[in-house]
Formats: sequence, structure tokens, C-alpha cells
Amino acid sequence: MARSAHQRQEGGGVALTLGAAALSPLLAWRDLVYIAAGFAGIVALCLMLVQPLLIRAWLPGLTPPRARRGHRLVGQVLTVCVLLHVAGLWITSPPDVIDVLLFRSPTPFGIWGAIALWSVLATAILALLRTRWPGLRRHWRGAHGLLTFAVVAATVAHVLPIAGTMEPRTKLALCGLVIAGFAAALPSLVAGARRSGTR
Repeated sequence: MARSAHQRQEGGGVALTLGAAALSPLLAWRDLVYIAAGFAGIVALCLMLVQPLLIRAWLPGLTPPRARRGHRLVGQVLTVCVLLHVAGLWITSPPDVIDVLLFRSPTPFGIWGAIALWSVLATAILALLRTRWPGLRRHWRGAHGLLTFAVVAATVAHVLPIAGTMEPRTKLALCGLVIAGFAAALPSLVAGARRSGTR
């Protein structure tokens, strides 16, 4: 029952967030590239809700092996969404994006965005190296858990202060669900890291 309630909450959080953002009056003053970049970021945040359900194999009809494959696929899509988010913002304002990437942004949420971006990319690179570098497998789960914490914490700190397309209440609820999802997946991450460390 708790699992089903968690799934309904996450599904409702995603739908409400995307719907509220799509109806934002601020979209009338934005160009298409900026809107696409913003929604790529919103979709990436929503996908962070799906990942804990997959890592715990909580989605109905998915066996653990399929859930793990789905987790990897969603991770790849999430990474692409983050890159599209940054690329779209680069097209609209290259100097601002350069300042963010170099940690020179005058706004704190820009710094948190850079931390989230580099943590996502580090996770993707480690995932690629894991299949090519056998020695990394022993430490993969621990490193993945730490990077996931960095991604979630930095993303929430990046998103919350921004007064933009996302409606404040649904944005706050979505960020809360992302944190709750990470907390729900934490026991699996810790157990996996301990098993890998004892091999």
C-alpha cells in the first residue's frame, strides 16, 4: 500500500508540475529555444522521480532485471535532457552559461546548477567506464550513491530559488518528492555499496 501511494504521489507530482509550467503566463514572453531549454530541465527533474522507483523495482509489471535496465535507460535520457537544457540556455545567452560552467555566476542558483551538471556528467562517464574498466565495478555503487546525492541536493538548490516557468507550489512539491525518492532508494544504494566493497 505504501509503495502504491508513493507511485501515485510521484505520478501526480509530475503531471501537476508539467501542467502548471505549460500554463505559465511567463511563456508568452519567452522565445522557443528558451522554452525548450526550460522544459528539458523540468523533464530531467521529473525523471529523477522515476529513478528511485526503478532502482527499488517498484513499478508494476517490471521484474528487477528489467527495472535495472530501465534505470540505466532513464539515466541516459536524463543526461540528454540536462545537456539540452544547458545547450538551449547557451544559445540564448552564452556569457551567462560560461559564467555558470566556470563557477563565476553571481547568482547562487547558477553555482548549484553547475554542480548538478558536472555531477550528472560524472555519473554518466562512470557508468560508461564501468563496462570497460573492471576495477571500477567494486567501487561503482558507492561512487554512484555519492554522485546521486550531489545531483539531487544541487538540483533542488538550483531549482527552488528560480522565479520562472515552474509554479512555486508544484515546484516545491516536486522537489520534496525527489528528495523523498532518494531517501527511499538510499537503503538499496548503501546495501549495494557494502556488497561491492566486500567482494
